[in-house]
Amino acid sequence: MTDMIAATDSDQREVLVFTLGGEEYAVDILKVQEIRGYSNVTRIANVPDFIKGVTNLRGAIVPIVDLRLKFALGEADYTEQTVVIVLNIGERVVGVVVDSVSDVIGLSAEQIKPAPEFGGQMDTAYLEGLASIDDRMLILIDAEAMMTSREMALVESLDAETA
Repeated sequence: MTDMIAATDSDQREVLVFTLGGEEYAVDILKVQEIRGYSNVTRIANVPDFIKGVTNLRGAIVPIVDLRLKFALGEADYTEQTVVIVLNIGERVVGVVVDSVSDVIGLSAEQIKPAPEFGGQMDTAYLEGLASIDDRMLILIDAEAMMTSREMALVESLDAETA
């Protein structure tokens, strides 16, 4: 019986829950390096709007991506709740600006459903799935797929140019 309990516990996956607009999103906690308050960044010319710029994080130049702009959710009001989630993606460190962070929760495989197909109307390559917890619906983001996408390859070259 204890083997079944241990197996069930190991199937739990922890995610960091954050908000963008009125929706709740989540990213694998193992990708999160730290959470910081939003501060001004150094703008870089000729990059997409969703790349806010770069910041110096303990000697490392880190590109900052505004997820609200990336997901076409409109302009964000930067308040005291606005934070930067610093992600470790492979060998890279990238910051993502979100409206707020709420909590870390554990999800079982049964709670995660595949992302629906929207045809050509919407790119769901960054969506890992949807999770339903009580009356909450979480949109699970695949941070690695998002940050290594073709349009984010700009982040890689931006990082190399400014380092």
